[in-house]
Amino acid sequence: MAAAYRAPGQIITSLLDTDWYKLTMMQGVHHKYPNASVAWEFRCRNAENLAPYLGEIRDQIDRLASLALSRDESAYLSGFPYLSPDFIRFLELYRFRPEYVATYMEGSELCIVIDGPWSHSILFEIVILAIISEVRNRVLHPDASIDQAVSRLRDKLGALRRDYTSAQLADFRLADFGTRRRLSQPVQEAIIGVLAEEFPGQFVGTSNVDIARRHGLAPMGTMAHEWVMAHQQLGSRLVDSQRAALEAWVQEYRGHLGVALTDTITLDAFLADFDLYFAKLFDGLRHDSGDPLVFAEKCIRHYERLGIDPRGKTLIFSDALTFDSAMAIKQALEGRIRTSFGIGTSLTCDLPGVTPMNIVIKMVSCNGQPVAKISDAPGKATTRDPEYVHYLRSVFNVEEPAESGR
Repeated sequence: MAAAYRAPGQIITSLLDTDWYKLTMMQGVHHKYPNASVAWEFRCRNAENLAPYLGEIRDQIDRLASLALSRDESAYLSGFPYLSPDFIRFLELYRFRPEYVATYMEGSELCIVIDGPWSHSILFEIVILAIISEVRNRVLHPDASIDQAVSRLRDKLGALRRDYTSAQLADFRLADFGTRRRLSQPVQEAIIGVLAEEFPGQFVGTSNVDIARRHGLAPMGTMAHEWVMAHQQLGSRLVDSQRAALEAWVQEYRGHLGVALTDTITLDAFLADFDLYFAKLFDGLRHDSGDPLVFAEKCIRHYERLGIDPRGKTLIFSDALTFDSAMAIKQALEGRIRTSFGIGTSLTCDLPGVTPMNIVIKMVSCNGQPVAKISDAPGKATTRDPEYVHYLRSVFNVEEPAESGR
């Protein structure tokens, strides 16, 4: 393993170097739950030893305190009709509080706990993941370059054009979702620039707000798991928590940002709550775990049972996609429902010899009580309290997973 490392400069240099759904959720929290307190925990799923980077990671987190929204950034956000003036003013006053973040080692495992007011700690997740990824990549892959990343992307775009007709590609919709596990910020920006220039009919935007602003692109995203998870402890009955999360979103955005995330407590439990009212109000659904075609078939059948033509709705896929897997999904669903694709790591960290990190930060408590996610891929579940997960499963009629060895 490489020795301890010091990065040459600050990695996160803009408050907007984050994903759009962080800001959209942040406004909802600011308006509806200003007194809520939450905690998140970091997980490195590939059990990589990150100890040599601890000092630099801490230093980069401390540097976040220097960031503030610029006048140009504030003016940019004011151009979105669903972002309220009072929220933008709150962002102008917002500062990262590194004291909400505890970073330490337990043996060879890097532990990060974010604990504080939801509205003041919500922005840490994406930037900390991007910091960890970039600090580690600078050490392990010092020769990795923007040119290599761009060359790999152009090879993939060339393969798409060889393997599919222009008619097949005409309605292929692609967005960049790669901030969290990017090789570096310059690589992500270069990749987005190439997509915007060389794949303009298909590339619809990026989740990264800073890059979207500076390149005149659409920022992409609505809500993440934390929005639904937190509602498990925000006052409603647990069995009503998904409906409460959806209703709060509808009240906040009044028809804007109409894509709901489906796999916080499995797709089946979500669809049981996604009744005619919500199905008409939301424009579509996002897939983030489990078999994408099983997901699509269930969603299509659900819309049909409700008397809604699924061809007027959109499914957004965002789970570990590549160009080839996205095109396979698109072709399988052609003419039955609209599709769009958010591709992350295979865009922003795809270089020769580079193994991307598999890292996440997930909410584990709200208002001092446990919350959990039970996705359609059991390995993705995150919790601090296994007993609470059993209770959550029983409330939502979700089967317990089969125990290994039986």
